[in-house]
Amino acid sequence: MARHKQKVAGGRNIRLADQIQKDLALLIQREIDSSRTGLITLSAVELSADYAHAKVYYTVLGAEPGLAQQALDDKAGWLHAQLFKLLHIHTVPTLRFFHDPHVERGIEMSRLIDQANASGPATKPDDVEPSV
Repeated sequence: MARHKQKVAGGRNIRLADQIQKDLALLIQREIDSSRTGLITLSAVELSADYAHAKVYYTVLGAEPGLAQQALDDKAGWLHAQLFKLLHIHTVPTLRFFHDPHVERGIEMSRLIDQANASGPATKPDDVEPSV
């Protein structure tokens, strides 16, 4: 039997991650120029068990993910300082941003499905008499 069991994220961890996601979304909306970086949407925040590190997952519409990544990395320190002011906790996590390609992949899959449906069925059934 394993000496250390894998812990499932506790309630406080989830609540804090949700609050960080909400606060960051507002800060990013107000402070990062969307004409240059596109529309940045936060899809998830994962906190480490000790709340020292946060992985922030985002999607981008209307620009290259690399431009958004650069803007978020440039503002990471400032966003951390603003979170420190907004959240009344002892340890505010260090922010690391990761592009989440799931939305773009979903849009592409939907487009392919629509394209396949528009072209009609792949084979037409022969004149088959219905069985009685």
